[in-house]
This record gives sequence, C-alpha cells and structure tokens, in this order.
Amino acid sequence: MPRHRTIPDETVFAATRGLLAEGGDKAASFAAVARETGLAASSLAQRYGSQDGMVRAALVDGWQVLMRRTEAAEAEAPLSLKGVPALLKTLGRDCGQEIMLLVTHQSDPELRATATAWRLQVEAALALRIGAEADGRAESAAMIFAAWQGRMLWPGGARPDFRLKSVTRRLG
Repeated sequence: MPRHRTIPDETVFAATRGLLAEGGDKAASFAAVARETGLAASSLAQRYGSQDGMVRAALVDGWQVLMRRTEAAEAEAPLSLKGVPALLKTLGRDCGQEIMLLVTHQSDPELRATATAWRLQVEAALALRIGAEADGRAESAAMIFAAWQGRMLWPGGARPDFRLKSVTRRLG
C-alpha cells in the first residue's frame, strides 16, 4: 500500500505562484505543480477541482500572505516621514515579485477587491507616516503609492534621477 503524502495547501500555493511568476498561467498546470510539490496531479485535481480553482486559491492565499507581510513591515517602519520610504523599501525587497504577480491577476472580482483592500492598507500606513496634521495626506499617500507601483512596473524605464524619497518629501 503506498504511503499517502500530506503536503499543506500553503506549499502547493507557493509552488503554484512560483510557476505563475516564471511562466504565466499555462505554466501552473497540475503536472507542473505535481513535479514541484511531489503530489500526484490527480490529488491536486481532487483537492482543487480544476487548474483555475488551484490558481485562484493560490492567488487568494498570496494576498493573505502579502497582507500579513505588510502588517509586519508597518510594525517596523517608523511613524514619521522617514518611515514612508522604509515601509516601501521593505515591501519592495521582501514582496516585490509577489506583488507584481498578484496585481496582474485581478480579473476575478474577489481578487480585485482584495487588491484594493491591500492598496488602501498601504496608503493608510503611508498617510499615518506623513502626519496627522498634513492637509491632503490621503491624496499624498495615494500619489506616493502610485509612484512606487509605477517604479516597480517599469524598473528600467524610470528616470535615473527619480528618487522615491524626493517624491515623499515633496508630497509629505
């Protein structure tokens, strides 16, 4: 009798997201995830119902992981203007690839709503660090977030003299 392998969902989800990041949606097949995790493809099909179901579950889990990491980064970043680039640097360093994967998969309404909730979480953390007395701090936080995300999306296309710290100083 073969031994049944118990591989937690989190391991399957991480492998699925890794394959998505490397090769897109088609790369995250049952066969490919089975190779990465050691589970049988039939076990994955039984567990998640379809490849789309497995991918969606991996993306939902990815947002949950990112929100926890964001909370941890918020706890570390100073509650001052200097905390703005510190928070974004930590998120970019620790979660950059994950963020880019997740923000490109928003066709599902729940995933889109979760992406919006995360953006608002980060913007609120930025606004808090800009300062309670600053007029328009929510708008400034939204612009800083947009500049940061733009920089992540276009790393080679940014002007060499563009510095997020400068944007923070101007808007904060």
